[in-house]
Amino acid sequence: YTNIDDPSVHFQTALYTGNGGTLAVTNDGNSDLQPDLVWTKKRSDTSHNALVDSSRGATKQIYSNLTAAEETVSGVTAFNTDGFTLGSNGTANGNGGTFVGWQWKANGGTTASNTDGTITTTTQVNSDAGFSIVTWAGGGTGSLGHGLGEVPDMWIVKNRDYAVSWAVGFSDSSILGGTSNYLSLNTTGAVSTYNNIWGSSPVNSSVITMAGDRSVNISGDDYVAYFFKAKQGYSKFGSYVGNGNANGPFIYTGFKPAWIMVKDTQSSGDNWQILDTKRDPHNPQLKYLQADNANAEGSFTFVDILSNGFKFRSTYSVGPNVNGHKTIYMAFAENPFTTSTGIPT
Repeated sequence: YTNIDDPSVHFQTALYTGNGGTLAVTNDGNSDLQPDLVWTKKRSDTSHNALVDSSRGATKQIYSNLTAAEETVSGVTAFNTDGFTLGSNGTANGNGGTFVGWQWKANGGTTASNTDGTITTTTQVNSDAGFSIVTWAGGGTGSLGHGLGEVPDMWIVKNRDYAVSWAVGFSDSSILGGTSNYLSLNTTGAVSTYNNIWGSSPVNSSVITMAGDRSVNISGDDYVAYFFKAKQGYSKFGSYVGNGNANGPFIYTGFKPAWIMVKDTQSSGDNWQILDTKRDPHNPQLKYLQADNANAEGSFTFVDILSNGFKFRSTYSVGPNVNGHKTIYMAFAENPFTTSTGIPT
């Protein structure tokens, strides 16, 4: 059923209180996790969503709620054997603030040059978990190796040098409507269109083609992208249609989710909502943060987290259960529904 009996090997969430100085954050999952992507967010007050990865290097922050270029600050300063170390930067470590740190494992910071496409990339791959971090120098319209060895389900791209929006794509053309459509992680907007932003041919197991647009691949700018491939019992990426009802849709994942992000694709004004079972271990899930917003943690009835998926439990005039609206999701597991030896967990 799954090759990942313990999802904490590949993904964990840590809660911590900032001290405004040097702070080592240690994970408490079943397994030790040395993260390669750390996404921090202040819960108690307004502050940006900060992403740091081991391919770009510690202290190199980009912000999911901003168009801003990469900054070098004393945020995440080291990736440790079971967590990460923070410096004095207030975005990730403001004194007395409460924070969350979402963490994904790639390859321990070890990268490789990838020449599968017309543009050479630097890849860091965790093939077991279906995750790769890819960096490259933009070259105009061309193909880029992503390193997964499988067709990725979802990817998230950011220009590191220029203040321009993030771009999110899916390989399933039915989700966003084709290779010209994308979502922006830093905005509440619906699906946007740019001519063949993901190339005229579909992404395959080796490469993705990107247009020569400033947001994804213009010559002279540096980029980073995070690629994801669903792994049974550990991760899933897709879409569903809302019904606007408190007896909302059930989304089958095949695992008990530890982390979920959802976004309505059809309405402008709908946020990227993030839920996790570390901040809120009880049903219904109430505590949300937003990838496109610097706001403090909010509370609203969202979903029940179940052993094999999640189910919406409230009505919405905007948000992830609007009647008839397609909403995308990405989810990572706390536990698989069934272990590799066929035992229900």
